[in-house]
Amino acid sequence: MDDLPGGKTPRTLPRFSATFDPHSIAEIQRAASTGIYDIRGGGAKRKLPHFDDLLFLGASVSRYPLEGYRERCGSDVVLGTRFAKKPVCLKIPITIAGMSFGALSGNAKEALGRGASAAGTSTTTGDGGMTAEERGHSDILVYQYLPSRYGMNLTDLRRADAIEVVIGQGAKPGGGGMLLGQKISKRVAAMRNLPEGIDQRSACRHPDWTGPDDLEIKLLELRELTGWEKPIYVKVGASRPYYDIALAVKAGADVVVLDGMQGGTAATQEVFIEHVGLPILAAIRPAVQALQDLGMHRKVQLIVSGGIRSGADVAKALALGADAVAIGTAALIALGDNAPEWEVEYQALGTHAGAYDDWHEGQDPAGITTQDPALAARLDPIKAGRRLANYLAVLTLEAQAIARACGKSHLRNLEPEDLVALTVEAAAMAQVPLAGTGWIPGKTMGY
Repeated sequence: MDDLPGGKTPRTLPRFSATFDPHSIAEIQRAASTGIYDIRGGGAKRKLPHFDDLLFLGASVSRYPLEGYRERCGSDVVLGTRFAKKPVCLKIPITIAGMSFGALSGNAKEALGRGASAAGTSTTTGDGGMTAEERGHSDILVYQYLPSRYGMNLTDLRRADAIEVVIGQGAKPGGGGMLLGQKISKRVAAMRNLPEGIDQRSACRHPDWTGPDDLEIKLLELRELTGWEKPIYVKVGASRPYYDIALAVKAGADVVVLDGMQGGTAATQEVFIEHVGLPILAAIRPAVQALQDLGMHRKVQLIVSGGIRSGADVAKALALGADAVAIGTAALIALGDNAPEWEVEYQALGTHAGAYDDWHEGQDPAGITTQDPALAARLDPIKAGRRLANYLAVLTLEAQAIARACGKSHLRNLEPEDLVALTVEAAAMAQVPLAGTGWIPGKTMGY
């Protein structure tokens, strides 16, 4: 190659290492400077196999579609039919996941209740107990029973419509939660029986059992306390879904909740968020297989969560064998979190709208993940609730449109046969054929 003007020799452009990329270098430098691990909220940011790697096979000659504006497609679901005297009846198979008062503001909890009620579905308390705003505006409220026992009392337990025993969370299976002191206001401290303004770290396991036999005793205890009326859910983070779901069913769960690693969290170590657990796409089929092997599929209902964003995601989760889904991060975005209108203030915090995940710091400009009274007042719970209701309606309509295109008169009739995968990895995880073939990796010989 000819020399450049001035006798300079041309050089190749500098390249970043695939292993030591800019983020990895920055993290090493941050760790070396501070000596502490990084804490943040939100979910995994690395690219993982997800529902986008699946496609539906709409009806054509070999299948008969339903007319979109003339033929009904049902969306209702009943949860807790195994033992509970009063199962939970939802108009849509999309629920609001547990997010605590403490992690969220009181206005945000009220907005979640308003939006879920308007859509005919349930919301969930999260860690830290039940607030008056949440119970007052939630037609159907699930009470989370966590290892911390923060805010737990028998009165609220009996006022709930269902109880969710949380064993683990998708963003941090095997790890406990965090709530930094700046978010432990006087009210949060009183509800959790904690000192005001002091960092709090929840336990990673329940204090009164060491295995599934003890879990069975605990579920019976909760049933006795609530007169066998309330459905009992058991929630696990996706790590060993076949065995965890099987053991939860054998312990007596009415409903099992499976949370994948794309699910968010208020705060935990980033190393947990990015490197522990399974994508929900890899976890659904083993969980369904466990239920089928026990003869309990559809008898014990399966709720899945972790990165649900659209009606297509909802429909794909149901087609893989779930009875319902739960949303968390998407619900907060629907309320107004990461909204462009707060971009200047997000930039002042060193981030951007759409990238904000420092929920644990309590400085959320949108007034959602904060206990600052001035910031929390920015969120109008009535308007935010309407936004959430609108979003839930769109999710349902999108899922119904897909179901009709597959010839299904109810969302629960979607099945794995309606799906193909775009990648070998997704085909293996979801146990559906690779698109254009009849090959399911590890199961069939293909064409």
